[in-house]
Parts: sequence; structure tokens; C-alpha cells
Amino acid sequence: MKIKNTRLLQALKLEPVDVPPVWLMRQAGRYLPEYRELRTKAKNFLNLCQTPELAMEVTLQPLKRFDLDAAILFSDILTIPHAMGLGLSFQEGEGPQFAKRIETIKDVEALPIPDTENALNYVVQAVQLIQQELNGRVPLIGFAGSPWTVACYMIEGSGHKNFITARKMAYQAPEVLHALLTKLVVATTQYLKGQILAGVNVVMLFDTWGGLLTPDYYQRFSLSYMKQIVANLKADPQTAHIPIILFSKGASVNLEAMAQSGANGLGIDWTVSMRDMRARVGNKVCLQGNLDPAVLFSTPQIVQATVRQLLDEWGAHPGLIVNLGHGIEQHTPIENVEALVEAVHEVKR
Repeated sequence: MKIKNTRLLQALKLEPVDVPPVWLMRQAGRYLPEYRELRTKAKNFLNLCQTPELAMEVTLQPLKRFDLDAAILFSDILTIPHAMGLGLSFQEGEGPQFAKRIETIKDVEALPIPDTENALNYVVQAVQLIQQELNGRVPLIGFAGSPWTVACYMIEGSGHKNFITARKMAYQAPEVLHALLTKLVVATTQYLKGQILAGVNVVMLFDTWGGLLTPDYYQRFSLSYMKQIVANLKADPQTAHIPIILFSKGASVNLEAMAQSGANGLGIDWTVSMRDMRARVGNKVCLQGNLDPAVLFSTPQIVQATVRQLLDEWGAHPGLIVNLGHGIEQHTPIENVEALVEAVHEVKR
């Protein structure tokens, strides 16, 4: 299917664009009243993810409000461990919970590699439905959690502010962690390939907890495994043409190593300067970011001034995707999201 709005794809190829593409992490989510209404009808978050028609509707909701340059599949980074049989549930106000945790090498060996066409077929169906509705309007981004980030939840058994159990395993039982990460590479490669064959135009790896690791351990336990997934997809003739974005929150100290990963784009959080990041990697990769999600709680005027500052700092160089440095927060005023998107597209006028 021919894509009408190719700004995102051009930016990832480091090609000139009329204006930088803009999309927002968690652009489909709970800050939107229409999402909250649908979430109530779905009864729980897993039902929303696992019902292709509902996942399609949520994915498209922000595109009906905002002039965004990409859609991102509505799903969750924990679909793989759920399909592995760890018993995922979401408790209201408490986040994800697993009935089983990974503690030993035997636990890792017992994990199956999920078949995307069966255990994760609801994601494939959602992608197909979304692409039918988009009809080439903008690219569709598929995604998965990085092996390290997904492993954090599998080892901890739930969400946590610092995932100390997973970090302790890196020191106390690194062979168990390496075995788990190796299995997750296989599962994640297959999962992303399934999304690509179903029709996504870009894929992204969310390494939300990479910044919890020391620089050395980040490269050892996070980046090295993401690089394997990138290499697997680039080596497969069916997936080699699809651009890949890596996002490691809080890990910009490793930017040069990330730029050597083989990915086409790198997500940058708001704690660093995009000008400095570009100076460090030059024109090797596209950079995505890096507005602070908190700016969206200010005023439309402040939001627009912040966007203009980012664009001024970047200059006329190719390879910029405007985004947040992490996901949109709950209760974000909708008029400020509108102001952000409009400020990016004002560049053309």
C-alpha cells in the first residue's frame, strides 16, 4: 500500500522533508476522553489490547484529533511474557502483575517461544484492521519491549521504580539473565516480523528501563540484545526494508554505541540537548525526541515556544522526528497537544 504522508519514512532515511514529522509516545491513551470511554466498555486493559477491533479504534483516535505524521499500534510491551504463560493481569492503580516470576534457569528453560500466528494473533489482526482503515494516510509503527525491559517485569513479577531484583540478578546470576534475554531475542524477533508481515511500516524497541543499568551493564545486558534483534530483522529479506527505532530512556551516555546498533533512529529523552546528541552522532542516524512531557501541563504558548526552541537548535539538518522524551502523562490538556503538533507544522508556513 502506498503511503501518502512519508515524512517519518524520509526522516528515518535522513532525507530532506518539508517539515519534521511529529508523533507522540502514548498518543493513543488515557489523556483522551474517547479512550477512557472505550476503556470502560472494554472492562479491563487486556481486553482492550486483545480485541483487534478495539485496538484499532484506540490506535486511530489521536489521528482523528491531531495532524500527526504516524500512527502507533495500540498494544503493550508485555504481550510476549503473557503469551509465554506467566499470567499477566493489570490491577487498577497498581500496573501489571504476573502470576509467575522468573527466578532460576529452569524457569527460563520452561518458557515457550510464542507463535505469533496463534498466541499473539490478536496483534496481527489489529495491524491488518488498522492498515485497512488508514488506507495509506500515514505510516503505522509497530513495537515491542526490549529484552532487558521485558525481563525486568518477568523477574520482578510486577512494575517497580528501580527493578532491584532484576538488577541483582545481573550480578548474582548473570547466566540466568543471559539465558532469559537470549530467549526473548528469539521471541521478539519473531513477534516484530509478524507485525511487519501484517503491515506495519516501522518498528520500535522500547527500552524503558535501560537507564537503570551502569554504562557497562547497559551495553552487556540491554544494547547487545537489541542489536541482535536489529541484526536479525535486517538479515531477513522479508523484514530488511523496515526502519527500526531504538528508545533507551536515561541511557544517552551510551549514544555512540547505540548509533552503531544498526537501527535507523534513536529516541532521546528530555534530560539531554538534542543539539549535543546530534553533535555526538553526526548524520549516522535519525534522532527522535525530546520534549519533556511535563511541558504539556503549561500553556499552549509555552508549548509552542518550547517546540520552536527545539527546531531552532536542530537547524536545517535532516533526520529529526519531533516527539516527547517519554509517553504522554495522564490528565495532559488536549489543547496543549494540539499546540505542539501545530507548532511543528507551522515551520512549513
